[in-house]
Amino acid sequence: MATLTLVDITKRFGRSVIAVNNFNLEVEDGEFLVLLGPSGCGKTTTMRMIAGLEEVTEGTIYIGDRDVTGLAPKDRNVSMVFQNYAVWPHMSVFDNIAYALKLKKMSKQDIEKSVKEAARLTKIDELLERYPAQLSGGQQQRVAVARAIAVKPQIFLLDEPLSNLDAKLRVSTRTELKSIHAQTGATSVFVTHDQSEAMSMADRIVVMKDGEIIQVGSPDDVYHESNCLFVADFIGTPPTNFFDADVKSVNGAYHLIHPHFDITLDEKNSAAIKNYGKKAVIVGIRPENITLVEEQKAILSAEVHVSEPQGSHQIVALQLDDHIYKIISPSLPRIEAGDIVHLAFPQSALRFYDPESGLRV
Repeated sequence: MATLTLVDITKRFGRSVIAVNNFNLEVEDGEFLVLLGPSGCGKTTTMRMIAGLEEVTEGTIYIGDRDVTGLAPKDRNVSMVFQNYAVWPHMSVFDNIAYALKLKKMSKQDIEKSVKEAARLTKIDELLERYPAQLSGGQQQRVAVARAIAVKPQIFLLDEPLSNLDAKLRVSTRTELKSIHAQTGATSVFVTHDQSEAMSMADRIVVMKDGEIIQVGSPDDVYHESNCLFVADFIGTPPTNFFDADVKSVNGAYHLIHPHFDITLDEKNSAAIKNYGKKAVIVGIRPENITLVEEQKAILSAEVHVSEPQGSHQIVALQLDDHIYKIISPSLPRIEAGDIVHLAFPQSALRFYDPESGLRV
């Protein structure tokens, strides 16, 4: 295995389209790193440059200490699993996995050993004589993964490999992929637009937007300490609730003033707002941090717009003026549309953002 280092990587299409802009990243040996972002943010283009399938406009790519920027894909010791599986329909599962090993002119004994090892890791031992047409989508995806790991690459690339699977299979397959990663110790880069996949699988997440890195951190970092409005809104289901508030100092105490609440800030939050120094702020609160309380303990009250039962919990959409906010509440008692509910939240859950820059205060 090896480290992967991208230095000042830029990819242009034509003169005007910048798909990836000044991208700098180091992936540690054995790390499972996820590139996460909306469609069109440049994550797949970045992966294709790592694989050698896209030419780098500017910058350098290193695998270990080796500059691979100008090398062909076959010379990079990289394996890639695609979204559409890309298994060969005229070959058996065994031959699909063995194909790249045969190109390396390995002995039949070594090929058989490597194929069986990869099949065991991906739990397709009993399918080696079948053809892709005889397999389910999930089984075909396992064949693609087995083919990629059989060559023991230095870098293992996965481009939205779960997006064509149904919801239940997607959840079980991501668990298996994480297990395979733990067993192989491969340095892995995984591309997805699904933040739940990223949160459940990654050692670190790289959040991308418009071809640039917005935030890099552990799943806990990007979720609990989002560095800007974009990340706070993109990560989490439901996403963060945002309130526009005015900042006022009254007798030395700092207040957040909103049409529906007036909060006197504690010492820690007061210090942050004092250093911020502006008169308006956006307050972010995660849905699970807003709780139902008795009216006399409430910070604000709101009318229920709709309730979405989820079995283990319910998502409650609340209407305040023209805005909809969502909270996560226990499944019982059931909350119905039109109910008036009373809400509170701890000040430790508040996150502040600059309305102009969108950056965390």
